[in-house]
Parts: sequence; structure tokens; C-alpha cells
Amino acid sequence: MPPLPPVQAQSGQTPPAQTPSAQTPPPQAAPGLDQSAPLLPPPASALPPSDVAAGSPAPGAEVPLPPIPMLDEGQAFEEAMRLRADFHREVPVALHLTAEQQAQWIALARQQVEQAGYVIDRPQVMIVVDRNPAVQRLCLLLVMPGQADWQVIGGTRVSTGTTGRKYYYITPTGIFTNTADRLGYRALGTKNENGIRGIGAKGMRVWDFGWQWAEKGWLPSREKGQIRLEMHATDPDFLERRLGRTASEGCIRIPATLNVFLDRHGLLDVAYEQKAAVDRRFRALLRPDRTPSPLAGLAVLVLDTAPPPADARKTAGLRDEAAHRAPANG
Repeated sequence: MPPLPPVQAQSGQTPPAQTPSAQTPPPQAAPGLDQSAPLLPPPASALPPSDVAAGSPAPGAEVPLPPIPMLDEGQAFEEAMRLRADFHREVPVALHLTAEQQAQWIALARQQVEQAGYVIDRPQVMIVVDRNPAVQRLCLLLVMPGQADWQVIGGTRVSTGTTGRKYYYITPTGIFTNTADRLGYRALGTKNENGIRGIGAKGMRVWDFGWQWAEKGWLPSREKGQIRLEMHATDPDFLERRLGRTASEGCIRIPATLNVFLDRHGLLDVAYEQKAAVDRRFRALLRPDRTPSPLAGLAVLVLDTAPPPADARKTAGLRDEAAHRAPANG
């Protein structure tokens, strides 16, 4: 398999307002979103007095954030084995990955992480998505600093952005992080005019990766616009069975059981867990019955193993041939 083009590490790079209460989407961004009303954490007035007090330090007082869990190599491998067993028990749609397939996922992820210059500073879980229309798979990896071995925890089918439909964007490639700069939300479970629960049943988690540039899948020019990149469940009655093919408006659709698994084990919530210690909004969003893994991370890597389009190769070849025929300036 030829090396993939490098991807760039992303962190929600564009419009400044990136909390659900202060979003002002640019005109071209709205069509790229999977539509559903967000379920935001309750306002302070709706919280018990004890919770408000606990989440409201005295004015001027600095509350230190709790430390991020740090495991050594042996502890990390042991926790990964536990997560792998939980994954196959809690995610019945898990795929069987051969040893060869696992090695391919690890090699692809290592290549892209290195090319993006993304630093792995502690053992953690990273989610890797292949947007190749012929693949449409997700893999959970234990990634390690330095040259230590990486491991596969499990994989499922997903759906990313499709082409040929107006206002449907191609999911961008890159490394996207679930930082505490943005507060995600949960699905209300409401249906659209077609009877579809676009982001899943009530209570499903929505991870928000901020405004990102994405190609407009309905335009031959592949002009880019901005979308709010999210990862979420999809309609359990009509759309989840279709996972494994491109279908979304640009977001990453995942199975409901995987959504619950990631949410319950906090596998993308290392920054949220820290913030929850000092901010009641994050504490209200996180599951009360969660058991955060010490391998919790915050990164989703989207890559594409599809070969370049034939017309792009042809154009590149013609361009190279013309360059060879051009007379030298002198």
C-alpha cells in the first residue's frame, strides 16, 4: 500500500466562538451539520444547591485541576486488555480483526501521527477512522510514547461524509481533539420531518471537534466550506443498519453501543474529566455512572486509504509531461 499524504493536527481551528451557547455559524456551515436539537447541560438554577456550591469556587480562588492519569507500559497493556474484553462484551457489533488487519491499522496510524507531528506523551486511547468509501471502519488503538508497541482494542463500521448530494460534505482528514475549549452535548432523541433521529436516541453522546474545513461533496471542483465536525450515533431504527457506507453530511456516525462504550469509559474525555472538577457544566454532561479509564485520551484521527482519483492522476501526469516539454528559460 503506497504511503498516504500527510494529515495535519487539528484543534478546532477557525471561528472563535466554539461553545454551544455562543455559536455563530458562517453561512456555508449550516448545511454540513447533521440536524438535531442539542441537549445542553442544565443551567445552574436547575442544579441542586450543593452542586452549584461545589462547582463555584470563591471569587479569585484558583482551583487546581486534577492530574492526568499516567500508566507505565505494563499497566497500560493490562488496562488495554481489560478494555478489549469490555469492548467485545459491550459492543456486540464489534468486528473481528485478523492479526494482519490489526498490524495494518497500527502502521497506518503511526505513519499519520508522525507526519502530522502529533505528540503522544502518555499511554492513551486514540480513535482511528478510515473514510475510504470502500472501508468505512473505525478502530480503537492503544497508542504509546516512543517506540513502545501499539495495540488494537476493537473496531466497528462507521459512516462518514458522502458525495453527490447537495450540502453533503466529505469528512476531513486530520487529527481532531476533544478539548475543554468546547462543550459537547447529548441527543434529545427528537425526529426530523422524515421521522429520523439524526444523532441517535435520547441521551446519546455527541463529541464536538469544532469548525473544520471540508470538501463540498456535491461539487466536482471540491470547493471547501466549513462544517461543525462531530462524532455521534445515528437513528437506531433506520440508519444504524446502514453503517459501513458513506452517508453522513460530514460528521462521523458510529453505532449506539460504541457511543455508550466510549461515553461510559470516558475514552475521549481526559480533558473533560479535568474540567469537570472545576466546571459544573462539564460535570453535568458526563455520565454519573461512568468509570473513566486511565487510558482516556482526546484524539480522533481520520485518514483515507483510497487511491487518488483517476482523473487527478491523469491531470498530474499531463502537468508533468507539459513541464518536461516546456523550454528552459535562459
